[in-house]
This record gives sequence, structure tokens and C-alpha cells, in this order.
Amino acid sequence: MLFSSIPFLYYFIPCVMLLYFLAPKKLKNSALLLSSLVFYAWGEPRYIFLIFFCIIFGWLSGILCEKAKTKAGKLLWMLLPVIIFLGFLAYFKYANFFIENFVALTGLSVSTLRLTLPIGISFYTFQILSYNVDVYRGDVPAQKNIIDFATFVVLFPQLIAGPIVRYSDIQKEIVERKSTLSGISDGIRRLAIGLGKKILIANALGELCDIYKSSDEKTLLFSWMYAIAFSLHIYFDFSGYSCMAIGMGKIFGFNFPENFNYPYISKSVTEFWRRWHMTLGSWFRDYVYIPMGGNRVSKLRHVFNIFTVWMLTGFWHGAEWNFIFWGLLFAVLLVIEKFGLLKILEKFKVLNHVYVLFFVILSFVLFNADNTAGAIADIGRLFGIGVAESGASVLYYLKSYALIFIIAIVGATGLPKLAVNKIKQTTVGNKVINVLEPLFVASLFVLITAFLVDGSFNPFLYFRF
Repeated sequence: MLFSSIPFLYYFIPCVMLLYFLAPKKLKNSALLLSSLVFYAWGEPRYIFLIFFCIIFGWLSGILCEKAKTKAGKLLWMLLPVIIFLGFLAYFKYANFFIENFVALTGLSVSTLRLTLPIGISFYTFQILSYNVDVYRGDVPAQKNIIDFATFVVLFPQLIAGPIVRYSDIQKEIVERKSTLSGISDGIRRLAIGLGKKILIANALGELCDIYKSSDEKTLLFSWMYAIAFSLHIYFDFSGYSCMAIGMGKIFGFNFPENFNYPYISKSVTEFWRRWHMTLGSWFRDYVYIPMGGNRVSKLRHVFNIFTVWMLTGFWHGAEWNFIFWGLLFAVLLVIEKFGLLKILEKFKVLNHVYVLFFVILSFVLFNADNTAGAIADIGRLFGIGVAESGASVLYYLKSYALIFIIAIVGATGLPKLAVNKIKQTTVGNKVINVLEPLFVASLFVLITAFLVDGSFNPFLYFRF
């Protein structure tokens, strides 16, 4: 079930809110848990027992780790869930990748497995792993109540697309939280903004990307239109879903961590990755990079740590070589910046933005390719290699999508938010915003509903991962 769908917005969410707010305090987590399991089973009924196992084993492992009397015992109950959950991830997500590469390398005939990727497995396995590691470290106490723990794991707003919510992020709110009118109002506003990002901007740009993919008129201009469109599409698609998740969390009294902070205004690739998919970046930093030694090691080992983390980051996104190369591209750029380029970039106020945008756009062309050969062809066309000589329809698409490009580019800079905050600084302006904001949210819901009723193009990119 997609967040950006009529059944979710007008059937599921109202029923969940009714059930949740009518439930007594002691049963509110049970109400959320039941709703979340229905949400998951709606889209992935065949793997409901997998998530049950992950919940039960992660919960038991945390308790046994905390109760263990020896370091060896604690280590055992931390490593077991790590091995098992990463094993599930390797089997469902990467088994066919390894089989295909083994066949290509050896020439042997080995059949691939008939597997479908369980929805959300890349997110909920990471959440449980971080919980078990944090219990082992003594950063959080083990959760004794299995209902509370299961609610943390399968909480539907963040189950399928993040942000990656650690147990430590909502440890207190799982047990004790309040839903206030201001929180519900803020949550509905964030939900509306996220839906607007997804349906009104990301979907329109996604349509253009699909047109390019199926076109025989891949000119130089059209190739750059596609590259920019996809870079904006993936931002508004994923940040829109994160915004919806954060908004729905607020409705039920949770404060999920922010996942995006206008990454396209960055002055370096280092800064870009502090602003893009922030919960994933901090997860790899705290559970992979720092345990490997981080930057508190020799320069050679430091470089090795960076490349390892970014290879894994790329591989997390998908079981294809282009995702690994995508991660390694950022590893190269980050190493170059750490060893001198950052100081040079600080001296150039405009060129640093151009540099970041150029490599980020290039990287997302690599990211969205069907395979490595396709990535080489797509990137080559950005430099005039293998482009079509003419394309009569390209100017038509440029004119048709010009407005959505302008809206997306301005929205990605955060200028609308800055303007609203500036207006709010005056007494009159604050009153005007307070009156107009509910009207804006209501109008946005009406417009979004119209698009959902009339439109058929409504994918979610991160279902691939």
C-alpha cells in the first residue's frame, strides 16, 4: 500500500486514527502494532512470518544479551542477530546477484532463485541490528515488552521507506508519549507537503524520465534534461516519503529524525552526504565506519575504511554493479576532499556548487541505469557520445516540463521555506501565515486527490531497494 494512494489516505489512515485515539492508553501500542501488521500484510502477505521471526528473535536476543553474565555471552547474543538478519538480507536481496556473477565468471550453468524482495527488509533489518548493538554496548536497556518492541520495528509510517529510526531515537516515546493538537496539526501539514513533493513534483519528473528511457531521440539536450530530471525526481520522491513518515509519526506522538536537509545547496560532496538520507549515513558511520577505526587510524587505513563504507552503502541500495560503482564514485570524491580539495573549494563560492551538482547529477545517472553497460551509454551521451543527431520532440518536452523544472529547482533550494520564515518574523506576517496555512494544506489535499483519481503514474522508487 503506497502512502500516495486513495486507499491509504481515505480509508486506512482515518481508520487507524479512529482506532488509536479511541484506544485506552495501555492499548495504544497494540492498536498501532495491529494497524502496522495490516499495512504490511496488505502489500506483502507472503513474508509476514519473516517479519514475525525478526521481531521475536531481535527481542529475545536483546534480553539475553543484557542478562548475559560474561562478555562472551553478551557478544554471542549480539552477533547472532547480526549474522541471521544480514543472512536474510543476503539471501533475499543479493543471492541472485552472486549467482549471476558466479555464472559469468566460471561459465557454469546455475539457475537463479525465484525470489521477490520483502518490502522494507533493508530498513527494518537495520533498525533491529542497531537496537541489538546498542543493547550490547549498554547505550539502551533491552525492551522487555514484546508489544512495545514489535511496534518499534513495524511502525507503519517508517516501515517501508525510512527514515531509519533507531530504538534510541524513540526509546521514551515508545513507552510514554502524548498526541497534542499542535503535534497533529504539524503532522498533517508535513504529510500534505510530503504528498505534494511526491505526487505533484516527483511523479511529473518521473514521467519525463520514463519518456527519455523509451525514446529513440536521445539528443545531448534531452540527455541532460533526463539527468537533471532524475536527480530532482529521486530527491522529491524520497524526501517526500520521509516527510510523510515524519508527519504521520507526529500525529501519533513520535518525533522521527529528519532525513533530508536541502542537499542540493551543498558546497562539497562531504556536505551533500550530511544532508542527503541522513539516517542512513549516520547508521553506517556509527555501526560500520567508527567500529572500523574511522579516521583515528593511519591514512591508508582511513582510505580503506571510507571505500569499504561507501561500497556497502552502494550495495545496500541494490544488487547491481552500477550501485556499487555509484558508492565507490562518492568514496573517491570524499577521499579527494578529505586530503585537500575541501580547502580549495572553500575559496570558490559558485564553482563549489557547480562541482557538487555536476558529480551528483552524474552519479544519479549511474544510479538509475539498468546495468553497467546502460550506465556507460547514459553517461557517454551527457558528453555527446552516441547521441541522436536530431530530436523533433525534445523541444516540446522542454516546453511542457519547463514549469515543473522551475518549481522543483526552487523547491530544492529551500527558498520557499526561507520566505515563509521571513514573513513569520513580523507580527502581521505571522498572523497572515497562520490564516493561510490551513487553507494551503486543505487546497493541497484537494489537488493531490484530483491527481490521484486521474493519474496512473505513481511508483515509489525505493521499493526497488
